[in-house]
Amino acid sequence: MMKGNTRKLTTIGMLCALAYGAAAVGRVPLVLFLKYDPKDSVIAISGLLFGPLASFWMAGVVSLIEMFTLSETGILGFFMNVISSCSFACTTALVHQKKRGFCGAAAGLLCGWGCMVSAMMLWNWLLTPLYMGVPREEVVKLLLPAFLPFNFIKGGLNAAITILLYKPALSALGRAAQN
Repeated sequence: MMKGNTRKLTTIGMLCALAYGAAAVGRVPLVLFLKYDPKDSVIAISGLLFGPLASFWMAGVVSLIEMFTLSETGILGFFMNVISSCSFACTTALVHQKKRGFCGAAAGLLCGWGCMVSAMMLWNWLLTPLYMGVPREEVVKLLLPAFLPFNFIKGGLNAAITILLYKPALSALGRAAQN
């Protein structure tokens, strides 16, 4: 039992490092100050493999490290990252828990994508005025032309990357667990 828990914790730790690396190296500016990075794909894979709690903890750890090293938005950016990552990856993992296999992963990713877009529209409306330092009315003007397309593209790219990596990651980690 201990060997399995140690292996799981070690694997999640390695996935955290990989997710952080994806955030550090894979950042691409898209709209305004919004940057895409593929870290949520790695976090979602951890959820598909180990469940929603793994995704939740990974999102928190990676976002915390990112706040101190990469982010320019401080604590508000940390919260936005956690909300975005959790709404995508934890939703994906929850759906996948109910329906295992590739179809469950695909359904989970679609639900996670929709949940993330919806959640981020709300949280962009709530928190973006604080870290942009502008009135809420200015942010409302940006919701449809900037935030919606950004989150739609971000979720779609993360879902596509995750589904492409799902089988290879499952196979590789399955083989590693046998050794």
